[in-house]
Amino acid sequence: MPTITLEGDANGAPHPEPAGYAKRFLGAYAHRLVTGGIGHNLPQEAPREFAQAVIDADTF
Repeated sequence: MPTITLEGDANGAPHPEPAGYAKRFLGAYAHRLVTGGIGHNLPQEAPREFAQAVIDADTF
């Protein structure tokens, strides 16, 4: 299953670095940092970037 993980540049929640969990995905994988003061609710705070990631995952 192709996977794109997203993270907002203003996400204050503690979490591991993307490289630390990338190996857990067996298929195509990409991580995107969404800039512009985006927190952890990307569907609401960055709907275009979120929707684009869904579309792009289908083209891996």
